[in-house]
Amino acid sequence: MNTGDPKLDARSKRRLLGVNPKLTKVLQDFAKQTEIKFIVVEGVRSVDRQRELVAAGASRTMNSKHLTGRAVDLAVILGGELRWDWPLYMQLAKELTSFATASGVHIVAGAFWKLFKDGPHFELGPKE
Repeated sequence: MNTGDPKLDARSKRRLLGVNPKLTKVLQDFAKQTEIKFIVVEGVRSVDRQRELVAAGASRTMNSKHLTGRAVDLAVILGGELRWDWPLYMQLAKELTSFATASGVHIVAGAFWKLFKDGPHFELGPKE
């Protein structure tokens, strides 16, 4: 993985296969202009994968937008390493949702949820 490249890496692009085209385009465009380095950890999920995540407590629903390609999980790269520090995800959420809004697409960031905050999670808004 070339963490100095501001574009999405090949693995991230593969993980966007099947993800809603609006969400995919926003992520690709955002990656080209942001200083934040990130990868796509997960896009579309199978029902079996979702069931595993619910059983592990990593998700609370079998109605995840990942099942329909309307959500992705992102991870921040800092200093060439994957990082999970909460402030990094708040920054990513603020910048990505602002960029998406300016692009005419409503994205909901899990970092802003009141219950079960999910920093890596981004999904299309209900009217998209």
